[in-house]
Amino acid sequence: MKIGIIGAGAIGGFFAARLARSGHEVSVLARGATLDALRSGGLRLDSGGASFTVQVHASDDAQALGAQEVVVLAVKAPSLEQVLPALSAMRTPDTVVVPALNGLPWWYFLGASGPLAGYRLGLVDPQRAIERAAPIESVLGCVVFPACSVAAPGHVVHASGNRIVFGDPAGGTSERARTIAGAFCDAGFDAEASATIRQEIWLKLLGNACFNPVSLLTRCATDLLIDDPRVHALFVQMMNEALAVGAAIGIAVAIEPEQRLALTRRLGNIKTSMLQDAQAGRPVEIEAILGALVEVAGASKVSAPLLTAVYALARMHAISAGLLVPAATDGAT
Repeated sequence: MKIGIIGAGAIGGFFAARLARSGHEVSVLARGATLDALRSGGLRLDSGGASFTVQVHASDDAQALGAQEVVVLAVKAPSLEQVLPALSAMRTPDTVVVPALNGLPWWYFLGASGPLAGYRLGLVDPQRAIERAAPIESVLGCVVFPACSVAAPGHVVHASGNRIVFGDPAGGTSERARTIAGAFCDAGFDAEASATIRQEIWLKLLGNACFNPVSLLTRCATDLLIDDPRVHALFVQMMNEALAVGAAIGIAVAIEPEQRLALTRRLGNIKTSMLQDAQAGRPVEIEAILGALVEVAGASKVSAPLLTAVYALARMHAISAGLLVPAATDGAT
């Protein structure tokens, strides 16, 4: 399969390394030191106590990479609009676009039924630029559960987790979802095609909306946060609010907050993606991960005081630290 990866960071590099090793024709859109590293030494992945290096076709020119059967969007939410021209250069009407993103994706309510059907997330895609570049019929939803980090340009470390879920925004299980999940399974992932991708996204959001912004505020890894009784209690209450918002829009997640916390605690000392970005001075995904959830709470008339308070504090912290541009959040709830 001809697979293009836009973004060679932790998740993009993780995907690219395993898929290339399993025999797929992998092209990676990268730049700067990462591009130099991929060209000179290949892409290295450390996972499960083993390490290997693969060669991938890497370029900073999407036109040079050409049209792909599958394009994986593996960039952080603040950078998504910047790579849309590259996406347009790499996709055809038959290309499957797989957004491997944190938080609520722009398409979450598009093509859906039930409460908020057709609702467009103002904090995620305010000008509908992403929607135009990746029409809903081309999108295959994706939820990434593994924890990875970048040790150096072109060098990815896989810490824990192996589950990847794919699913059509409209629900049900399609042939393309099964095919792509199968390709990822063959590459060593615990991949599956889900008929309920929106529930899977909400399940991951349940943790991300708590762990990421609080780790940004405290600069602590997840084990320290969960083990602290006060923060633990805060997480339980935040998750209950998120579950209530989900219930109001028809998303039932069959898990209790204590169970969700236990799942993450078993992973050990994990730095969230938002904490990694903050420590590296990169823009943080506060809007997609928590801002959009607060937006949905408002749109569905569900009270979420703790989610709203943590969002306000984390957002202001990000702005004051130069990790978020205020003008990008004018529509914040």
